[in-house]
Amino acid sequence: MKKLFVLGLVLVLAGSAFAGAKKESAANSLERIKAVGELVIGIEGTYPPYTYHDAATNKLVGYDVEVAEAIAAKLGVKPRFVESRWDSLIIGLDSALWDTVINQVGVTEARKEKYDFSVPYTYTHGVVIVREDNDSIKSFEDLNGKSSAQTITSNWAQLGERYGAKTIGTDGFNESIQLVIDRRADATINDDVTFADYLKEHPKSPTKVVAVSTDVTESAVILVKNQNELREAINKALAELSADGTLTSLSQKYLNLDVSKR
Repeated sequence: MKKLFVLGLVLVLAGSAFAGAKKESAANSLERIKAVGELVIGIEGTYPPYTYHDAATNKLVGYDVEVAEAIAAKLGVKPRFVESRWDSLIIGLDSALWDTVINQVGVTEARKEKYDFSVPYTYTHGVVIVREDNDSIKSFEDLNGKSSAQTITSNWAQLGERYGAKTIGTDGFNESIQLVIDRRADATINDDVTFADYLKEHPKSPTKVVAVSTDVTESAVILVKNQNELREAINKALAELSADGTLTSLSQKYLNLDVSKR
């Protein structure tokens, strides 16, 4: 019995030490990032106009890419992007594969319970997109009982399910809208900017917007809990980038409108 007690005490102490080390590591993340000289950023790379590859050069570009580069510059480090599917981005954050995700991550109450967010750098409205010959869906309420093609863990999937839609999982917006065109899904939900950008490249797409959300979706830099120094540094960087007009300029460059302000 004494041996079991001692073993139990050792395990408790070891667990406490691990938790303490993890907390210390989180608290010192900014110091570590500056020591290494790079900010590792999880990103999709397939989500125009936010994160995508230029067709001519194959260079990673987009609004979020340049926002991330500007944040890293303010921190005095280089950005290192690691591309992954949307559904793996936050899992990678949990596993410490990257320091943060900058990929239009919507700020939701559910996510705030587990993660910390910077101040928002994007404000958009959600839209319901259907085939142009679809007359059965004219509002968010009409999604009840219908199928909506979405990345499963996105805030758009959560919004659709809130209205009773059945989610068909996809790897991203391009696949989602193709399922709608192919009549394999009734609708897809995304932000108004993404759809407007899509129409620039596909002006003859047989799709249309039938509803616009009155709610504003805020997107921000997402971090694991307790990285307070890093979060404060990123907030300071975003405040400076907003004040000097950088965010507005980048938004106009990629989106032809300013989504950096509410």
